[in-house]
Amino acid sequence: MTERLRSLTRSPGDGDAGQFALTSDLLSELLTSMRLRGVRYRRVHVGPRFGLNFDAKPGRAYFHFLAVGSAVLRTEDGTVHELSAGNAIFMPHGESHQLLSGPDIPAQGIDSFAAVPLSDAVCAVDVCPSTDPTPSAVFFNGFMDFDLGGMQGLSQLMPDVMLVDAEGQRYPGLIPILTSMRREVCSARVGFAGILARLAEVAAAMIVRGWIECGCDNTSGLVAALRDPRLACAILALHRQPGHHWTVAELAAECNVSRSVFADRFQTTIGIPPLRYATELRMLLAGQWLAQDTLPIQSVAQRLGYTSQAAFSRAFKRVTGRPPGASRDTPHSNAADEGPLRLLQERDV
Repeated sequence: MTERLRSLTRSPGDGDAGQFALTSDLLSELLTSMRLRGVRYRRVHVGPRFGLNFDAKPGRAYFHFLAVGSAVLRTEDGTVHELSAGNAIFMPHGESHQLLSGPDIPAQGIDSFAAVPLSDAVCAVDVCPSTDPTPSAVFFNGFMDFDLGGMQGLSQLMPDVMLVDAEGQRYPGLIPILTSMRREVCSARVGFAGILARLAEVAAAMIVRGWIECGCDNTSGLVAALRDPRLACAILALHRQPGHHWTVAELAAECNVSRSVFADRFQTTIGIPPLRYATELRMLLAGQWLAQDTLPIQSVAQRLGYTSQAAFSRAFKRVTGRPPGASRDTPHSNAADEGPLRLLQERDV
């Protein structure tokens, strides 16, 4: 981060160490639109030697909780994380990975093991060998639909692995939830499967909230903008009402600053003019609605405030380089490679 940008994001009176914190109102706005819903969960019992492979789930997120024992998480790029009982993992990008008893253990696809239904969304998998029926490790894991609504850009800026350590130094409020999960996993009381599914969704949401509260690890120009009170209200307005064709004057009024101050601050912090950001945000959302939600082009055009499908199609092709229909062939996981999110991720702040 440049010295000039430090001065833009520092809170008055904070000295060298402080920056504008994300306000409670802003956090509420970011988290109100968050949707986390478990699609499929498993309670897994394993013996002393195990290797489980989890395929990539584009557009979804993985959640793991190790209730008993120890394990190794190996990610797609070969990074290894040591896990102990009480650790929880949230993987917002749904990348392929492995859970192993040791770093050199071969892995077998989790879907290849027999599963016994416990509830509508939860099943049990027991891979303990007959010679060692008592499990050496017990997991509760699964994948979720994960959507931050109009602030979906933040999910693309999250790290591949978000690990909650056993001491809970970063997420102290999460420890009681994980303690309850461990109790439900181990006791297997009546209705435990449904309770575990709900607790997993709460735990994942709290991990996301903790990451946002900690400043999103200072990962992008978007975070710098959200910390700047002269920009945050405009950014929120753009994401709340992407179909409104904003003017610079209207956006400046949202922040109670002059047009010139707002335009200069936006350009300096984010790296592109505000109206360009607004246009590229519309096209990013359009691409997601076309590819993920399979909305008709006419519906997307109306949602984004275009007077005709032809006008929308021209704008979409001008920004993305291809017609709207081609977006249906683009995987959802690649949607953030375009528009303002790409620019924010590349921006050196």
